[in-house]
Amino acid sequence: MIRPRSAATCGGEGRTPDVAGQRFPRSLRLVRRRDFQAVFASKCVVSDPTLVVHALRRAGPTRIGISVSRKAGNAVVRNRWKRLIREAFRRNRHRLPSGLDCVIRPRRRGHPDYAAVEASLSRLLHRADRRLRR
Repeated sequence: MIRPRSAATCGGEGRTPDVAGQRFPRSLRLVRRRDFQAVFASKCVVSDPTLVVHALRRAGPTRIGISVSRKAGNAVVRNRWKRLIREAFRRNRHRLPSGLDCVIRPRRRGHPDYAAVEASLSRLLHRADRRLRR
C-alpha cells in the first residue's frame, strides 16, 4: 500500500509559504561577471580576521556576491563558507546599510563559524558604507 505524503514533506505546491524577508532572492545577489569586476575596480576594501569585503556605492538595495578561493579549503569547506555568509546576510539584511554592491570573501586562515561571520559581516558592511560616504 502506498501512503500519501504529507504537505510538509512534498515538494512544490505543498510547501509552506515563505515569510516576508526570509528568502534570498536573485535580485539581492551579484551574478554577472561585470558586476564583480566593477566592485573589485572600486578599490574600497575593508577586512578583519574573518572576512574581506570589497564594496561599491550604488542606488537600490544592498547586493552581495561571494567569492571563495580554493585556498580556503576543499569543496566542503568552501560551500560551508558560502552557506554561512548567505545566511548571515539573509538574516541581518534589514540592519545592514543599503545601496552597496559587495563581494565578500573569507580570509585564508579563517574558520567557518556562523557567529564570527555574522558579527564580521555587519561590522565590515557598516565600515565600508562609512568609507564610501566620505
